[in-house]
Amino acid sequence: MPEPRIRPDAPLLRVRGLRKVYPTRRAFGRGEDVIAVDGVDLDVMPGRTMGLVGASGSGKSTIGRCVLRLIEPTDGSIELGGVDVRALAREDLRRFRRHMQIVFQDPYSSLNPRLTIGDALEEPLRVHRIGDRDSRRQRVRELLEMVGLRPSHADRYPHEFSGGQRQRIGIARALALRPRLVIADEPVSALDVSVQAQVLNLLAELQRELGLSMLFIAHDLAVVEHVSEEIVVLDAGRVVETGPAARLIAAPTHEVTRRLRDAVPEASESP
Repeated sequence: MPEPRIRPDAPLLRVRGLRKVYPTRRAFGRGEDVIAVDGVDLDVMPGRTMGLVGASGSGKSTIGRCVLRLIEPTDGSIELGGVDVRALAREDLRRFRRHMQIVFQDPYSSLNPRLTIGDALEEPLRVHRIGDRDSRRQRVRELLEMVGLRPSHADRYPHEFSGGQRQRIGIARALALRPRLVIADEPVSALDVSVQAQVLNLLAELQRELGLSMLFIAHDLAVVEHVSEEIVVLDAGRVVETGPAARLIAAPTHEVTRRLRDAVPEASESP
């Protein structure tokens, strides 16, 4: 399996000309294609967080899933640490995914209700044949403590936890394999406002401590600003503005960015 090469002066994730087109069908013949992503370029540097923000339907989650090849891109190139992700055969891709993991939006549906939390966190380690049972159990304890939960929680089931706790478990699962890149796909949008800030602070803290690269996807500009050094704004599958977070928030140049900024309630400016 190829290993990503980490250079501090080069992007860890490099995306060029990414397109995703969904063909549609009508009762008699083919309908008009839906262009979800249209020629997107992204560079995520090692140890940095890029925020990807846009309204619903702008293509941001599609980009995240294309990067992981959870869905297949129509065109474009995706490189992680110099490795051509699109060129990987199925088995190589399965092994390579240990380097790039995802935190899903819904903390309720993303956990198997039949598995204990310990089994859920141990599962990726078993799949990738990492360690023996004792070392995997030790890793589970470390992961739970890392996200602010107790090792004793390993014996409980998902229904015994709140939404915020479940999302912490989802974050722990994404970190189990020590990935180079984490894609956080709307990780707080399903949570109560009172819990969102706790999860955002946890993600920011883990990103700094572990030196993670992160692609943070959200529709709320204030949420993205809270965790990102750079922000990319999408509209109808295209990048309309990009820049350092502070500059982009203070002086947006595109109408879409201004609308997103103006839509943020004053009470949410510091989540």
